[in-house]
Amino acid sequence: MARKLFAEFFGTFWLCFAVLGTAMMAAGFPTVGVGFIGVGFAAGLAVLTMAYAVGGISGGHFNPAVSLGLAIAGRFDWKDLIPYWIAQIVGGAVAAAVVFWIASGAPGFTAGGFAANGYGDLSPGKYSLISCLVIEIVLTGMFLIVILGATSKAAPAGFAPIAIGLALFVAHLIGIPVSNASLNPARSIASAIFSTTGAWSQIWLFIVGPLAGGALGGLIWRTLLSPGETPANIGQVK
Repeated sequence: MARKLFAEFFGTFWLCFAVLGTAMMAAGFPTVGVGFIGVGFAAGLAVLTMAYAVGGISGGHFNPAVSLGLAIAGRFDWKDLIPYWIAQIVGGAVAAAVVFWIASGAPGFTAGGFAANGYGDLSPGKYSLISCLVIEIVLTGMFLIVILGATSKAAPAGFAPIAIGLALFVAHLIGIPVSNASLNPARSIASAIFSTTGAWSQIWLFIVGPLAGGALGGLIWRTLLSPGETPANIGQVK
Protein backbone atom coordinates (compact mmCIF):
# COMPACT_ATOMS: atom_id res chain seq x y z
CA MET A 1 0.00 0.00 0.00
CA ALA A 2 2.84 2.39 0.79
CA ARG A 3 4.12 2.15 -2.79
CA LYS A 4 0.68 3.06 -4.12
CA LEU A 5 0.44 6.09 -1.85
CA PHE A 6 3.93 7.28 -2.79
CA ALA A 7 2.97 6.89 -6.46
CA GLU A 8 -0.14 8.99 -5.92
CA PHE A 9 1.86 11.58 -4.00
CA PHE A 10 4.47 11.96 -6.73
CA GLY A 11 1.92 11.82 -9.54
CA THR A 12 -0.23 14.54 -7.96
CA PHE A 13 2.89 16.55 -7.14
CA TRP A 14 3.94 16.48 -10.80
CA LEU A 15 0.47 17.40 -12.05
CA CYS A 16 0.10 20.35 -9.65
CA PHE A 17 3.70 21.44 -10.14
CA ALA A 18 3.16 21.47 -13.91
CA VAL A 19 -0.13 23.38 -13.78
CA LEU A 20 0.83 25.92 -11.12
CA GLY A 21 4.39 26.30 -12.36
CA THR A 22 3.28 26.94 -15.92
CA ALA A 23 0.54 29.34 -14.81
CA MET A 24 2.79 31.29 -12.46
CA MET A 25 6.08 31.33 -14.36
CA ALA A 26 5.39 30.69 -18.04
CA ALA A 27 1.83 31.69 -18.96
CA GLY A 28 2.67 35.35 -19.42
CA PHE A 29 6.46 35.38 -19.34
CA PRO A 30 7.77 38.04 -19.57
CA THR A 31 5.09 39.83 -21.56
CA VAL A 32 4.23 37.04 -24.01
CA GLY A 33 4.14 33.47 -22.75
CA VAL A 34 2.41 30.16 -23.35
CA GLY A 35 -0.99 31.48 -22.22
CA PHE A 36 -3.88 29.33 -21.03
CA ILE A 37 -3.36 26.91 -23.93
CA GLY A 38 0.10 26.19 -22.56
CA VAL A 39 -1.30 25.65 -19.07
CA GLY A 40 -3.81 23.15 -20.44
CA PHE A 41 -1.10 21.41 -22.42
CA ALA A 42 1.08 21.18 -19.28
CA ALA A 43 -1.79 19.55 -17.36
CA GLY A 44 -2.41 16.99 -20.08
CA LEU A 45 1.27 16.13 -20.51
CA ALA A 46 1.81 15.85 -16.76
CA VAL A 47 -0.98 13.29 -16.42
CA LEU A 48 0.14 11.44 -19.54
CA THR A 49 3.76 11.13 -18.39
CA MET A 50 2.96 10.13 -14.81
CA ALA A 51 0.32 7.64 -15.96
CA TYR A 52 3.06 5.86 -17.86
CA ALA A 53 5.59 6.31 -15.05
CA VAL A 54 3.61 5.17 -11.99
CA GLY A 55 0.16 4.23 -13.29
CA GLY A 56 1.13 0.58 -13.06
CA ILE A 57 1.74 1.01 -9.32
CA SER A 58 -1.28 2.97 -8.10
CA GLY A 59 -3.61 3.15 -11.08
CA GLY A 60 -2.56 6.73 -11.77
CA HIS A 61 -5.45 8.67 -10.23
CA PHE A 62 -3.67 11.88 -9.06
CA ASN A 63 -7.07 13.37 -8.27
CA PRO A 64 -9.61 12.71 -5.46
CA ALA A 65 -12.49 13.03 -7.94
CA VAL A 66 -10.97 10.32 -10.13
CA SER A 67 -10.53 7.99 -7.15
CA LEU A 68 -14.17 8.51 -6.16
CA GLY A 69 -15.43 7.95 -9.71
CA LEU A 70 -13.41 4.77 -10.07
CA ALA A 71 -14.74 3.46 -6.76
CA ILE A 72 -18.34 4.11 -7.85
CA ALA A 73 -17.63 2.41 -11.18
CA GLY A 74 -16.33 -0.66 -9.35
CA ARG A 75 -12.73 -0.18 -10.43
CA PHE A 76 -11.26 0.85 -7.06
CA ASP A 77 -11.52 -0.48 -3.51
CA TRP A 78 -13.51 1.84 -1.24
CA LYS A 79 -11.24 1.12 1.72
CA ASP A 80 -8.34 2.77 -0.10
CA LEU A 81 -10.23 5.96 -0.92
CA ILE A 82 -9.29 8.09 2.11
CA PRO A 83 -5.57 7.12 2.05
CA TYR A 84 -5.46 8.01 -1.66
CA TRP A 85 -7.16 11.35 -0.98
CA ILE A 86 -4.63 12.19 1.73
CA ALA A 87 -1.66 11.31 -0.50
CA GLN A 88 -3.09 13.36 -3.37
CA ILE A 89 -3.86 16.44 -1.27
CA VAL A 90 -0.44 16.37 0.38
CA GLY A 91 1.27 15.91 -2.99
CA GLY A 92 -0.56 18.92 -4.40
CA ALA A 93 0.20 21.08 -1.37
CA VAL A 94 3.91 20.25 -1.48
CA ALA A 95 3.97 21.09 -5.19
CA ALA A 96 2.34 24.46 -4.49
CA ALA A 97 4.90 25.19 -1.77
CA VAL A 98 7.79 24.43 -4.15
CA VAL A 99 6.29 26.60 -6.90
CA PHE A 100 5.76 29.43 -4.41
CA TRP A 101 9.36 29.15 -3.21
CA ILE A 102 10.74 29.23 -6.75
CA ALA A 103 8.41 31.98 -8.03
CA SER A 104 9.11 34.19 -5.01
CA GLY A 105 12.72 34.41 -6.16
CA ALA A 106 11.69 36.76 -8.98
CA PRO A 107 11.86 40.52 -8.34
CA GLY A 108 8.51 42.05 -7.54
CA PHE A 109 6.83 38.70 -7.00
CA THR A 110 3.28 38.71 -5.68
CA ALA A 111 1.27 35.53 -5.21
CA GLY A 112 -2.00 37.09 -6.34
CA GLY A 113 -4.46 34.43 -7.36
CA PHE A 114 -1.71 31.79 -7.55
CA ALA A 115 -3.64 30.13 -10.41
CA ALA A 116 -6.52 29.46 -8.03
CA ASN A 117 -10.02 28.56 -9.15
CA GLY A 118 -12.92 30.91 -8.60
CA TYR A 119 -16.35 32.15 -9.54
CA GLY A 120 -17.76 35.66 -9.79
CA ASP A 121 -14.98 38.20 -9.38
CA LEU A 122 -12.42 35.40 -9.04
CA SER A 123 -13.43 33.72 -12.31
CA PRO A 124 -11.12 34.59 -15.24
CA GLY A 125 -14.20 35.48 -17.30
CA LYS A 126 -16.30 36.63 -14.31
CA TYR A 127 -18.65 33.66 -14.71
CA SER A 128 -21.33 33.02 -12.08
CA LEU A 129 -21.28 30.44 -9.30
CA ILE A 130 -23.78 28.28 -11.20
CA SER A 131 -21.78 28.43 -14.44
CA CYS A 132 -18.61 27.38 -12.64
CA LEU A 133 -20.34 24.60 -10.73
CA VAL A 134 -21.93 23.17 -13.87
CA ILE A 135 -18.72 23.26 -15.90
CA GLU A 136 -16.75 21.58 -13.11
CA ILE A 137 -19.34 18.79 -12.88
CA VAL A 138 -19.60 18.29 -16.65
CA LEU A 139 -15.86 18.41 -17.39
CA THR A 140 -14.95 16.09 -14.52
CA GLY A 141 -17.73 13.68 -15.42
CA MET A 142 -16.61 13.49 -19.04
CA PHE A 143 -13.00 13.09 -17.90
CA LEU A 144 -14.02 10.06 -15.83
CA ILE A 145 -15.84 8.51 -18.76
CA VAL A 146 -12.70 8.86 -20.88
CA ILE A 147 -10.59 7.30 -18.11
CA LEU A 148 -12.95 4.37 -17.65
CA GLY A 149 -13.33 3.74 -21.36
CA ALA A 150 -9.64 4.10 -22.17
CA THR A 151 -8.63 1.70 -19.39
CA SER A 152 -11.25 -0.94 -20.18
CA LYS A 153 -9.96 -4.23 -21.54
CA ALA A 154 -12.10 -3.56 -24.60
CA ALA A 155 -9.91 -0.54 -25.46
CA PRO A 156 -6.60 -0.77 -27.38
CA ALA A 157 -3.83 -1.69 -24.96
CA GLY A 158 -1.17 0.84 -24.04
CA PHE A 159 -2.90 3.99 -25.28
CA ALA A 160 -4.91 4.94 -22.19
CA PRO A 161 -2.49 7.60 -20.88
CA ILE A 162 -2.56 9.37 -24.25
CA ALA A 163 -6.36 9.51 -24.34
CA ILE A 164 -6.52 10.63 -20.71
CA GLY A 165 -3.89 13.33 -21.17
CA LEU A 166 -5.59 14.69 -24.27
CA ALA A 167 -8.97 14.70 -22.51
CA LEU A 168 -7.51 16.75 -19.66
CA PHE A 169 -5.98 19.16 -22.17
CA VAL A 170 -9.34 19.67 -23.91
CA ALA A 171 -11.08 20.11 -20.54
CA HIS A 172 -8.63 22.86 -19.62
CA LEU A 173 -9.18 24.65 -22.91
CA ILE A 174 -12.89 24.80 -22.11
CA GLY A 175 -12.66 25.34 -18.37
CA ILE A 176 -9.84 27.84 -17.83
CA PRO A 177 -11.79 30.88 -19.06
CA VAL A 178 -14.75 29.93 -16.85
CA SER A 179 -13.46 28.58 -13.53
CA ASN A 180 -9.72 28.33 -14.20
CA ALA A 181 -10.35 24.60 -14.64
CA SER A 182 -10.11 22.63 -11.42
CA LEU A 183 -11.51 19.13 -12.10
CA ASN A 184 -9.33 18.20 -9.14
CA PRO A 185 -9.84 19.12 -5.46
CA ALA A 186 -6.15 18.50 -4.69
CA ARG A 187 -5.10 21.04 -7.34
CA SER A 188 -7.66 23.60 -6.09
CA ILE A 189 -6.62 23.24 -2.46
CA ALA A 190 -2.96 23.58 -3.44
CA SER A 191 -3.63 26.89 -5.21
CA ALA A 192 -5.88 28.29 -2.50
CA ILE A 193 -3.24 27.78 0.20
CA PHE A 194 -1.04 30.49 -1.32
CA SER A 195 -3.63 32.68 -3.06
CA THR A 196 -4.09 36.18 -1.66
CA THR A 197 -7.31 36.96 -3.52
CA GLY A 198 -9.79 35.13 -1.30
CA ALA A 199 -9.87 31.84 -3.18
CA TRP A 200 -10.11 29.89 0.07
CA SER A 201 -13.61 31.26 0.68
CA GLN A 202 -14.73 29.64 -2.60
CA ILE A 203 -12.83 26.35 -2.24
CA TRP A 204 -16.01 24.43 -1.42
CA LEU A 205 -17.22 24.67 -5.03
CA PHE A 206 -13.98 23.25 -6.37
CA ILE A 207 -14.21 20.32 -3.99
CA VAL A 208 -17.93 19.63 -4.40
CA GLY A 209 -18.05 20.21 -8.17
CA PRO A 210 -15.26 17.82 -9.21
CA LEU A 211 -16.34 15.17 -6.68
CA ALA A 212 -19.92 15.35 -7.96
CA GLY A 213 -18.68 15.17 -11.55
CA GLY A 214 -16.41 12.23 -10.79
CA ALA A 215 -19.24 10.39 -9.06
CA LEU A 216 -21.59 11.11 -11.97
CA GLY A 217 -19.06 9.90 -14.54
CA GLY A 218 -18.49 6.69 -12.61
CA LEU A 219 -22.22 6.13 -12.26
CA ILE A 220 -22.88 6.75 -15.97
CA TRP A 221 -20.17 4.30 -16.94
CA ARG A 222 -21.37 1.59 -14.58
CA THR A 223 -25.09 1.87 -15.34
CA LEU A 224 -25.30 2.99 -18.96
CA LEU A 225 -22.08 2.30 -20.82
CA SER A 226 -20.87 -0.88 -19.17
CA PRO A 227 -23.67 -2.24 -16.95
CA GLY A 228 -22.68 -5.17 -14.78
CA GLU A 229 -18.96 -4.42 -15.01
CA THR A 230 -16.90 -5.60 -12.07
CA PRO A 231 -13.13 -5.68 -11.49
CA ALA A 232 -13.22 -9.34 -12.54
CA ASN A 233 -15.00 -8.90 -15.86
CA ILE A 234 -13.79 -5.51 -17.15
CA GLY A 235 -13.94 -5.54 -20.94
CA GLN A 236 -16.12 -8.64 -21.09
CA VAL A 237 -19.46 -6.87 -20.56
CA LYS A 238 -21.26 -6.26 -23.85
